[in-house]
Amino acid sequence: MSKQIHTRFTDEQVKFLLDLYLKKALSLDQALQQLQCSKSRFFQLLKKYRTAPETFTITYPKRNAHHRLALEIDNIIREELEETRLLIQDPNIPVFNYNYAYTRDQVVKRIKQNISAQTVRNRAQKWGYYIPKANQPNKIPREVVTEAVGILLQHDASYHKWSPFAEATWTLITTIEDYSRLLLYAELVETETTWAHIQAVQAVILSYGVGLLYYVDSHSIFRLVRHRRSIWQYQRVGTDEALTQWRKVVERCGMQVIYALSPAAKGKVERPFRWLQDRLVRQCARERVVKIEQCRPILAEEVKRYNEHQVHSTTGVIPRIRYERALKEGWCCFKPFSLPPPYTSIKDVFCLHALRKVNSYNQINWLGEKITLPHALKPGTEVELHIIPKNEQTEVRFWHKDKLLKVIYYKS
Repeated sequence: MSKQIHTRFTDEQVKFLLDLYLKKALSLDQALQQLQCSKSRFFQLLKKYRTAPETFTITYPKRNAHHRLALEIDNIIREELEETRLLIQDPNIPVFNYNYAYTRDQVVKRIKQNISAQTVRNRAQKWGYYIPKANQPNKIPREVVTEAVGILLQHDASYHKWSPFAEATWTLITTIEDYSRLLLYAELVETETTWAHIQAVQAVILSYGVGLLYYVDSHSIFRLVRHRRSIWQYQRVGTDEALTQWRKVVERCGMQVIYALSPAAKGKVERPFRWLQDRLVRQCARERVVKIEQCRPILAEEVKRYNEHQVHSTTGVIPRIRYERALKEGWCCFKPFSLPPPYTSIKDVFCLHALRKVNSYNQINWLGEKITLPHALKPGTEVELHIIPKNEQTEVRFWHKDKLLKVIYYKS
């Protein structure tokens, strides 16, 4: 029994049958036989006719097809894709492909209507906003090799021009936890320095605890590398025979450092870099960011999106949920941070280190200045300096044989 009455009758024909039924000239069975519909459908039509006989109609209002968007929406999608094309063509901007998910997010914000990334992708391919991916026959498999949080922390920095409207280039320093893929630290700095990386270690350890391993590349901040001996240069120490400032801090906290031998080996931290880099640059371009202070809130928002809303493509779980689930089930190698003796302040752990020898006048030289020590020491005795750079002043703490001798402040 077909229910599509509007395809078999006109409005006038249905009205005529309903009038006959109301005048009792037609029985219910006869009316149903004529209309070939169910009782429920018949009484729906009858109620509608009784309520407004003048405007009664059996036709359905025309609606736009679900697969069609309004011309205004297509124009907005094209505008967003064109902005991305301009970024890709700029050789100074680290954007190399289209991000249809990001474009969809921006379109949804403008039109206040939900559309899919596939809709944007289909139109982009049709309009020519598409760059085919290169073949990767030797693609490295993506998998999680650790069994608990805190076993492996991957740390790295990315140096780019993050906004096309900014004159300077900035460095993004990040630390990612291997098991959960949670970004433990992400900060933009104007200049990549040892102190900036030490501050990253401090933020991670004080917030999450002391893990087992830090995984980094062979950058000079992380590792002392000596190449083959030369007849023109005498090398007093070889590779890894002396610790860098950053590694001293890490090992003093109770963690070990391992090094990646190639960029491909750091893929787990490189992928979040690309994800952050891609979305961060696009958003900075949209908001016409000029200064690093304008970029930092955008970075914080993207990190929150990554940690708390984005399903990771390898684990299949949102990083924050995977991290908290591991803590709840006891799969955690993070230990609470405690100051190693004899220190009583974290300043003596997260700092730069230097050694100076005492002269015959019980003084040491520091930055061209002779500093007299409060306690008499033999000439040639080494004094350890703990240096804490700050925005307005630098604090220097003098140590000898587990004793704090003196603290001096210098204007930065």
